[in-house]
Amino acid sequence: MMENVHLAPETDEDDLYSGYNDYNPTYDTEELENDTAFQQAVKTSHGRRPPSKTSLASSMGRPVTGAIQDGVTRPMTAVRAAGFTKAALRGSAFDPLGQSRGPAPPLEARNEDSPEEKIRQLEKKVNELVEESCIANSCGDLKLALEKAKDAGRKERVLVRQREQVTSPENINLDLTYSVLFNLASQYSANEMYPEALNTYQVIVKNKMFSNAGRLKVNMGNIYLKQRNYSKAIKFYRMALDQIPSVHKEMRIKIMQNIGVTFIKTGQYSDAINSFEHIMRMAPSLKAGFNLILSYFAVGDREKMKKAFQKLIAVPLETDEDGKYISPNDDPHTNLVIEAIKNDHLRQMERERKAMAEKYIMTAAKLIAPVIETSFAVGYDWCVEVVKASQYVELANDLEINKAIMYLRQKDFNQAVETLKMFEKKDSSVKSAAATNLSFLYYLENEFSQASSYADLAVNSDRYNPSALTNKGNTVFANGDYEKAAEFYKEALRNDSSCTEALYNIGLTYKKLNRLDEALDCFLKLHAILRNSAQVLYQIANIYELMEDPNQAMEWLMQLISVVPTDSRALSKLGGLYDSEGDKSQAFQYYYESYRYFPSNIEVIEWLGAYYIDTQFCEKAIQYFERASLIQPTQVKWQLMVASCFRRSGNYQKALDTYKDIHRKFPENVECLRFLVRLCTDIGLKEVQEYATKLKRLEKMKEIREQRTKSGRDGSGGLRGRRDGSAGSDGGQNCGAGSRGERLSAQLRALPRMEEPYDSSSNKELDASYVDPLGPQIERPRTAARKRVDEDDFADEELGDDLLPE
Repeated sequence: MMENVHLAPETDEDDLYSGYNDYNPTYDTEELENDTAFQQAVKTSHGRRPPSKTSLASSMGRPVTGAIQDGVTRPMTAVRAAGFTKAALRGSAFDPLGQSRGPAPPLEARNEDSPEEKIRQLEKKVNELVEESCIANSCGDLKLALEKAKDAGRKERVLVRQREQVTSPENINLDLTYSVLFNLASQYSANEMYPEALNTYQVIVKNKMFSNAGRLKVNMGNIYLKQRNYSKAIKFYRMALDQIPSVHKEMRIKIMQNIGVTFIKTGQYSDAINSFEHIMRMAPSLKAGFNLILSYFAVGDREKMKKAFQKLIAVPLETDEDGKYISPNDDPHTNLVIEAIKNDHLRQMERERKAMAEKYIMTAAKLIAPVIETSFAVGYDWCVEVVKASQYVELANDLEINKAIMYLRQKDFNQAVETLKMFEKKDSSVKSAAATNLSFLYYLENEFSQASSYADLAVNSDRYNPSALTNKGNTVFANGDYEKAAEFYKEALRNDSSCTEALYNIGLTYKKLNRLDEALDCFLKLHAILRNSAQVLYQIANIYELMEDPNQAMEWLMQLISVVPTDSRALSKLGGLYDSEGDKSQAFQYYYESYRYFPSNIEVIEWLGAYYIDTQFCEKAIQYFERASLIQPTQVKWQLMVASCFRRSGNYQKALDTYKDIHRKFPENVECLRFLVRLCTDIGLKEVQEYATKLKRLEKMKEIREQRTKSGRDGSGGLRGRRDGSAGSDGGQNCGAGSRGERLSAQLRALPRMEEPYDSSSNKELDASYVDPLGPQIERPRTAARKRVDEDDFADEELGDDLLPE
């Protein structure tokens, strides 16, 4: 016990070297094996010794790690994140992970009724409505898109009011407000509600808090352009141009394009020229080059037109060469890649761009060729030379064919034929096109042998040319070989199923062959392609009539009239069908409409006059027979009908004057003399003896003539008996009840001969053919020419789309 007790030496307190010999047994590592507390700490996970009753101090005077000093446990390490706290109680257990505190408390439940949560949900709903509005617009449902946009606008205003009540105004979501207003303005514009769209755009533009809102003045300019308020459109385009920085080059070019088009619409061609020239200097484009040519054409500047055409030709197409899509070797991998990209979206876009460039160049050449030189032929030659020196070499042949078409428009068929014959020694595709047009021309001139030879040349040059096959079928059809013509039409359809000319002509062929079911099938297929073709509708109706189905025929004729309501032939045909069915009122309606649109159709005039006679309105029939007599002044029957109507209506004096006038014009007409004798007898005039003498002399001369012509045959007596019987029946009516009581038979009979009295209209069948005033004869096969003579020479000026903010 005593050997462990160390007594402090009695030394001076000022001894500088005191304490150097002091020894702390804590740092005695040699005795650690015998230290039970240390061994226990090593074997367990406590991490420190049990707290000692006395604090241990190091030789430097700092607390030992794990010791307790002033009621605070010093951490085992200097890193505070180990789980220790400054306010640890004296004697607390070592718990760096905080396991003694128990499980974590549950998450706080969301308060659905809190203002912040309501604002968040409302904002989400507004965004969904904007998206739904845009989707509806892209699907073509403009009305639904506008309703969604309006609903989004209402909810967005509610959202702004709630946000102002909860937070400061600086926290308002300006991007959401801008999106809602811009979408609403766009939907108003799409629904052609232009005043509402302009008001909404004004709200956006005047709000200084919206950045880059000034560019929306382009959209306002587009609306004014649609309203044809060109001055305001130019004003807003220029305001937008001033507010768009120069770094946005593409957008500025589009605005300049719209300004130039607006100047063209106002007739300010010099200002339009300045705009398009600026575009062609900064960023040349096909659209700007074409509009520049239009402007120079309007002012009549020939030299500038040539320069502008050369600029248009020089615009880079920015597409890859076609050789890129041709495999250079037999590598399977390369072939698969080329096959994959041969018709992808990029390739389709390249084709569309090239087709648009060719359209602009061809239209511009056709526009300026007749005016840039002394004659259109020289102008076309200049355009052809310029095109040949450019990247559009293949268009030169098309320009030559258009030159031939221009000769056709000027009725110079010989020059057109000579121009087309120049292509006989060209490559197969051009030769086939020229031969097709030559066949078409000769067919129209009814030179079927020449048409057939050139059709053969076109077919031999390109066996898969449907137009050439159709023309060949037409020449065979004209020669009456309908079976062979049908084979050519079928081959044309196999090469191009959309060749409507071949399908129409094969229907006509089956109709000629009396294969009505097959013809009807062809025309019904064609009707599915050409919904509003008057010729197709008529053919279907005509086939149903031939199949003795008048109800279907009338139904299809009604569809035809809805397409061409002023077609007099269709109206008269429908009237004839109703007349054959016994519906006189409907027949009268359509016959009258036909007469109103074409008052020179003898069959219609004849039916209307007979209808009024049949309904006892003879005075109304007079105007129709008078018109017929004007159309056919050498036909005495119309004037006899006028006189008969006067007599039946009781106007005997007018009837007598009419018969006298007829007798002066046709002194050898027996029927006129008979009625003159009857009327003079009834009225008691002295001229009756004169007319009776003339009548006897004419009847005697007629008998002698008939005897000579028939060489003593007995038929003359029967004819004279029938003729006398006809006159006697009319005379019996006059002698009995008098001329006031005579009536026209209700049955419609055939027109009488020249020497017979004309009492009613004919029931002859009307011509079944239908002629479209803008197309070929319906009963003649269609001719498929490669180029239509009446094709449009001008392309519409196109405006840029609405510019959206970036």
